[in-house]
Amino acid sequence: MLIWQKERALPANRTQPLLKQDVAERVAELFKVAADPTRVRIIGLLAQGEQCVGELSDLLQMSQPAISHQLRLLRTLHVVAARRQGKHVFYRLDDEHVEALFAQALAHVEHA
Repeated sequence: MLIWQKERALPANRTQPLLKQDVAERVAELFKVAADPTRVRIIGLLAQGEQCVGELSDLLQMSQPAISHQLRLLRTLHVVAARRQGKHVFYRLDDEHVEALFAQALAHVEHA
């Protein structure tokens, strides 16, 4: 998949072409995830390991429907993945990129 668009020669001071519009929109959607403190806290908990909705609800002192709503959005954006075990659904970060983004954001905030 081509994420960069080549329309014309680049100015001497620019080494990479512009992002394609659809890629820029997907990246912006990913950054919107971090705009909500509850979602950031969920990501932080899942960075420590897999959790079910009930555990997340207890830890965050929020209702299970509220947690499920946030997890649905995070799943749609491929930030978290789920697996079913009996009646429980366990959530984890989707891949190492999500964990790396979270760790970098946390390090940046703690550095400031």
